[in-house]
Amino acid sequence: MQQPEAAASRRRSRWSDRTRRRLAGPLGLVGAALLTVVSACSVGPSTRPPVAIDGGGAESPGGPTSSATEIPPLDRAPADRLGWSDCADSTRERLGDAGAATTLTFECVRMQAVLDPPSRPGRGSLRISLLKAGTGAVPLVLVNDAAGEPGTLAAARLATQLPAQFFETFSLIGMDRRGTGDSEAARCVSPEVRDQIIGYDPGSTDVTGLLETARKASQECVLDLDDRLAALDTWRAAADLETLRESLGVSRLNAIGRGEGSRVLTTYGSRYPNRVGRVVLDGALDPTADATGQAENRAIGAEQAFDAFAADCVAHNCPLGTDPRQAVRDLLDQLRGQRVPGGDRPGGAGVDAVPLTAGTALRAILRGLEDRSAWSRLAEAIAAARTGSGNALTAWAAPLVLDSSQDDPPLLDGELVTGCNDTASRLPPEQVSKLAQDWQTKHPLFGVLFAQQLVLCGPWPVPAQPLPDTDLAGAPPVLVLSTAADPVVPAAATERAAQHLSQAVLVSWQGGGHGAFPRVSCTTTLVQRFLVDGQVPEDGTVCPP
Repeated sequence: MQQPEAAASRRRSRWSDRTRRRLAGPLGLVGAALLTVVSACSVGPSTRPPVAIDGGGAESPGGPTSSATEIPPLDRAPADRLGWSDCADSTRERLGDAGAATTLTFECVRMQAVLDPPSRPGRGSLRISLLKAGTGAVPLVLVNDAAGEPGTLAAARLATQLPAQFFETFSLIGMDRRGTGDSEAARCVSPEVRDQIIGYDPGSTDVTGLLETARKASQECVLDLDDRLAALDTWRAAADLETLRESLGVSRLNAIGRGEGSRVLTTYGSRYPNRVGRVVLDGALDPTADATGQAENRAIGAEQAFDAFAADCVAHNCPLGTDPRQAVRDLLDQLRGQRVPGGDRPGGAGVDAVPLTAGTALRAILRGLEDRSAWSRLAEAIAAARTGSGNALTAWAAPLVLDSSQDDPPLLDGELVTGCNDTASRLPPEQVSKLAQDWQTKHPLFGVLFAQQLVLCGPWPVPAQPLPDTDLAGAPPVLVLSTAADPVVPAAATERAAQHLSQAVLVSWQGGGHGAFPRVSCTTTLVQRFLVDGQVPEDGTVCPP
């Protein structure tokens, strides 16, 4: 067995190597990747990181790969142990244009799981909503961010982006995490309080008003959810994955974790190390950071993503002019002085029902940065809002507050409940205000917004058992993907996660948006080789944009 000191030394060495490979900002990273390709033609030994060439370059994606014997074989799932039923029509409707264009099969089922609240350990039950895309014999589970769209919808959307040969091996299974989607969602915050939370001025360092709003949200959820409240967390979501694995009849869980969803998989690995199969963590959180560190990481990632968005916009006839950052600042100032109509609520509540405030606008921009393919639409939406038409921009923030259907509840409630149950950190408003003042200087566009988030859990019950530290010791190799300009998980945080996880192999994509897979053929090929063929990329592989 490897000694802890030896493992720590190896991780420090890997971290040092990775740090030397990184340059400041996504454009510098792209330049580094291209420079290493040119250097390959020079005489003498090479010390560069492995570079995967997108689009048929001279090098094979990922460089040398290790033997498939290092990771477990794939298990075929027995037929229909869960009782799946067709849900193709409803899924295609949820997917919109992407659904109309796909011929994939979709099946759904609700799985019984143990609620396991702290007050009644091992007792109670709840139903977990699942969706299966494709007909491959090997199940592969997607775990999405609690703040992202429900796992069933995220899996269906991901499935439409994957090559057809992927489904010769796998069926992709999405799970709505407990308290989200159709897994007995936490619809506990009133519409008025939701609006107040997302509409709070993202430039205000005085958080007393937001604290009072958070207190109302806490009171509403305690009354509405009762003993369910404390059971909606990452620790128990990991147990749901084990229930799913058993129900599928496979010996190991093969899975992809996206962003904060990666923490569910690392928690699963710490609880059930002998059940870990082939796992990909696409944007893993820094496990060494506390709540304050995580919030600042997000501010850093958002600033980097916006810089990449702004550079892309200026390079393509930007409707925001030559300084998109200043255009956004002007919009936020404009919204502080006037009310701009936003989108409708279900039931015909009127165009002013979801007003576009400075807070709503910045949250909408943050969500728009997650999808690199939508950056041009985001720029147009910001420009339209500056002329008094807020509908297009509000559309990105609307899922946070709108209760549009049984399958798609407001995202804010699940994010708030899960996030506050996962951390014991409760900061006084005075400390949060000081952080907001500091971050206003260090991270001028998004810093105050993320500092404000630290006050939201203040009035919530403190969890009895915070999440444990994990390093996946004893697990097979785990593929970790970082994205240079990720607004949710910055590359540096994912690299620290890879350094901390003893079995991690890091692949860095020098692109933008939330998540690297399946954005470009390079990352898609590497992930597919890892999952299907058991080929592990060389640690430190770089994929160009």
